[in-house]
Amino acid sequence: MIRTLVVEDDPVAAAAHASYIERVEGFTVAGSAGSGADALRVLAATPVDLVLLDVHLPDTTGLEVLRRMRAAGHTTDVIMVTRARDVAVVQAAVALGATQYLVKPFTFSAVRRKLAGYLEYRERLGAGPVLAQDDVDDLFGRLRAPVEAGGLPKGVSRESLDAVRAVLERTGARTAAEVAEAVGASRVTARRYLEYLVETGLAERTARYGPTGRPQAEYRWRPRGATGSGEGG
Repeated sequence: MIRTLVVEDDPVAAAAHASYIERVEGFTVAGSAGSGADALRVLAATPVDLVLLDVHLPDTTGLEVLRRMRAAGHTTDVIMVTRARDVAVVQAAVALGATQYLVKPFTFSAVRRKLAGYLEYRERLGAGPVLAQDDVDDLFGRLRAPVEAGGLPKGVSRESLDAVRAVLERTGARTAAEVAEAVGASRVTARRYLEYLVETGLAERTARYGPTGRPQAEYRWRPRGATGSGEGG
């Protein structure tokens, strides 16, 4: 699980961000902080893999929090969050090592794409050594959230989407790992296609409870016009 710290001074926004994170498979909320000082205290005491860091805080700025994190030796990845569309802020965040950037207001779909790309990046890092230029390009390309253009988002091909859809249509409820095995893809790739089907209303996501551990997300085909209990994107 990617342990994520939410740094946001607005309690309503903080709760919404935490809810978005918990809805994405592979992520969990490690804590929440309403100020820069609180964020640094949490980072000093709690294992954190990723920080969703708002630029505007009551006692300081997110950029200053990031600067202090790096000075203290924290290499934790950071997604900067702000309403400001200021190129200087973005440039400073990149210079300080921010991994990604989210501009308010944003939807769950935008957060999900960012986190899915980040998860692919982490899994690629753990898959083996980066040996060539293509490996480096692929690694950093995974951090770029797909941008919707035309009919399908970037990174979603019609051929693969049809293959995933066919698995759900003929087999009923399946987890991302089961779909990945059926279509010969990685679990992360299968989950991206499944979440796209959920977001477009063609599939529903429910929880599969096993004998132990956290429940797994499973996906079921939902023809247009049908109703279901799963949550959409």
